[in-house]
Amino acid sequence: MLDVTDATFQTEVIDRSQQVPVVVDLWAPWCGPCRSLSPILEKVIDAQGGKVVGVKVNVDENPGISQAFQVQSIPSVYAIHNGQVVDSFLGAQGEPTVRDFITRLLPTEEEDAVSGLISHGDEQSLRDAIQLDPDNEEAILALAELLIGDGRYEAGLELLGRVPESPRSRHLAARARTGDGVVDVEAKLDDLLARVKGDEEARQEFVDLLELLGPDDPRTAGWRRRLTSALY
Repeated sequence: MLDVTDATFQTEVIDRSQQVPVVVDLWAPWCGPCRSLSPILEKVIDAQGGKVVGVKVNVDENPGISQAFQVQSIPSVYAIHNGQVVDSFLGAQGEPTVRDFITRLLPTEEEDAVSGLISHGDEQSLRDAIQLDPDNEEAILALAELLIGDGRYEAGLELLGRVPESPRSRHLAARARTGDGVVDVEAKLDDLLARVKGDEEARQEFVDLLELLGPDDPRTAGWRRRLTSALY
């Protein structure tokens, strides 16, 4: 059971829960029931072979996490998956109850199969994964990225229309619409700037090019300001 703090909670719990369920054990050194529960949690989680991850949070030393969970009593145990609380229990529990709690978090056989296909990463495996789970965003985005990288832009865009918008989907859509073929981005932006106010296609291409530059590129903020000035 990894010790997690206010500083590491985002990385070790929220971000990690996108790949695997994370069980959060809220405890304190002075809490007797906590000391009896923690070894049981660790034993049951270790038996899952990495399909579930366990972490411990000392509530006395990490007020941010305590406040986020609105902790009123300990031990408190929360299961986090895809950034959300999906299950919880309060108080010390015996091994059978803890095992039932952990078992509910385990992936089904179909989920295991989909995950394995996604990990292969080739086109047929990704299509098979989507066949098994048509709404699986990870598989859809991975296949869209593969198609766009192969120059099949329309097919990639069609796939992206099946998932909610996200930073990754916006970036992939921008790559598809621009054809991955812009060599001098700034020259192209300068050319488009005069047309963005009255030309929707020019405006979309301008926005796509900014998406390709990305938020960390030092040029992006300046070009966004110029776009705003041109539009308003």
